[in-house]
Amino acid sequence: MSIEVAVVPAAGRGTRMRPATRVVPKALIPVVDRPAIQYAVEESVRAGASEVIIIVDPGVETLAERHFWEEGPLPGLEDVKITPVVQEIPHGLGHAVLTAREAVADRPFYCVLADNIPRPDGDVLSAMARAFDDTSVVCLRRLTPEFLERYGVVVPGTWLGQEVVEVRGAVEKPGAAHAPSDLGLIGRYLFTPDVFSILENLPAGVGGEIQLTDAIAELGETGRCLGYVAEQDLLDIGNPLGLLEASTVLGLSHAEWGAEYQAYLAGLVGEL
Repeated sequence: MSIEVAVVPAAGRGTRMRPATRVVPKALIPVVDRPAIQYAVEESVRAGASEVIIIVDPGVETLAERHFWEEGPLPGLEDVKITPVVQEIPHGLGHAVLTAREAVADRPFYCVLADNIPRPDGDVLSAMARAFDDTSVVCLRRLTPEFLERYGVVVPGTWLGQEVVEVRGAVEKPGAAHAPSDLGLIGRYLFTPDVFSILENLPAGVGGEIQLTDAIAELGETGRCLGYVAEQDLLDIGNPLGLLEASTVLGLSHAEWGAEYQAYLAGLVGEL
């Protein structure tokens, strides 16, 4: 199925990236040669989206507009409608997604977290769309025990193939002792619009915030969610070490500078 709209939650204070995010919004921190949010928009377009709704903090919408439009459209994004929507108060990821309700209307939509970037040739959205059958689809990755306290984890049901499993529930950051499986939510979703009515009525969850994982739990409990299990993890740029790792991986694959950068790194390692 063709999915025409994507939501990119890119608000948040970026506390793990201080002091950089005291001045630069988290979504606009550059990774190699473009801000993080541009990677999410480009990924959505590769999966067929013609409209991208970006959720930003107050004031960041002006910076986003300047980046995407001030000097004309960016190469490859000429035909994409990019709409900033402001999350006035940070009430969590679920609340950020809910702020896109009016712009999305009654369409299914991708949800792409700007903190995470796929590895080269590691896109998953199109595969999730192929698994889509009028039920939401979430991207999963098998996690080692130390990561089970950092991610939402699903309750798996029946496997419908090697890569697709029914989702029967989900728990936000349960930790290894309480995790219902090792299948973690890694920041790529394909939602049916009924997720908005769930988010609208959710009580505050972990951290006093509206948790997207809690909405996924309800979708799963009512038989309205599948999981697509990806082979590769995403690059987490929400912390300094992750940003360094992502910059290296993406820099080495860069069409223009990759070979020269690889030679530089090889020489640098030789000097250490």
